[in-house]
Amino acid sequence: MARIPGRSAWLAWPAGLLCAAVVVALVWLSIPIVPATLTWAGEMLRTATSGPQAAPTTGARASALETAESDADLDCRRFYPADLWTELTWSPRALLQQDFSPSATSVTTLTEALAPVVRVSCRWTFADGATAASTLAKVSPDAAPVAEATLQAAGFACATSGTVLSCTRTEAGTLEEHAFSGDLWLSSVTAGAVPEQYGARLAAGLWNAG
Repeated sequence: MARIPGRSAWLAWPAGLLCAAVVVALVWLSIPIVPATLTWAGEMLRTATSGPQAAPTTGARASALETAESDADLDCRRFYPADLWTELTWSPRALLQQDFSPSATSVTTLTEALAPVVRVSCRWTFADGATAASTLAKVSPDAAPVAEATLQAAGFACATSGTVLSCTRTEAGTLEEHAFSGDLWLSSVTAGAVPEQYGARLAAGLWNAG
């Protein structure tokens, strides 16, 4: 390659080393803001599917329970805990379908007995074929005893913690979880590799928020 007239190798080498040092210094200085950048990106993904946010009733934002009880236009994002939402949205090729479909439970007699009014259904599919479907519905305030008897007859294990009745069953690789408190029924049906404790975390976020 022909040498450019007037260019000094004695100047080019120090200039090149100086530029390399500047690049290394900039990379080193940017390392502390990487976690903040990832957090910001996660927040952008979490809010991408949300509609207009209702004004909080107390504190920085309304609790998931307050939102579920009062918001007529409930969005999936509104009652998922932030950490669980992040795991779901960052899963490979995660796809969310939000609608008013009935619970995905295999115990159809439960749906018939409770006659729920669906607030929102959130159905996730992932790249590896895993699925997670959760439905939040309004039911009669005295639905818990009926639900417990129906689910126990279908092989579910039920337990009450505080005001929340929880029933679970694993069958053929599918986990069904149901939680009842007051006039709300949260059902979750999962199969495959979904975030750990998906249904329990969703229920805890709903009734322990605030």
